[in-house]
Amino acid sequence: MSIRKLWENRTARILLIAGAALLLLLACWLVFGGDKSANAMAGGASMTEEEARLSAILSEVEDAGEVRVFITQEDGAPVSAIVLFSGTDGILVRLRLTQIAARALDIAENRVLVYPSET
Repeated sequence: MSIRKLWENRTARILLIAGAALLLLLACWLVFGGDKSANAMAGGASMTEEEARLSAILSEVEDAGEVRVFITQEDGAPVSAIVLFSGTDGILVRLRLTQIAARALDIAENRVLVYPSET
């Protein structure tokens, strides 16, 4: 079957155009958005100086173990934080991590989420 006959077939033409559009959409996603979100989800995002400093401070809390902090900012000011810790999962550890992080970042305690890490 020649390309000309294939192009004259309406169903084949629609499928070819849809396939080309899908490939273009996939290419745009990979170039403009795919790599950044994949790196962030895979832990490829580097820590800022503030996150590293707060992680080091929180690692000193009794039974917290290794701590990683991720800070969300708007207009250069912190608005929320996620704290992951590898130590003993207990209410006192979570409370201490929440209070220290909130005070260090000058944000409300309900804006700090504390979770045990799976590592």
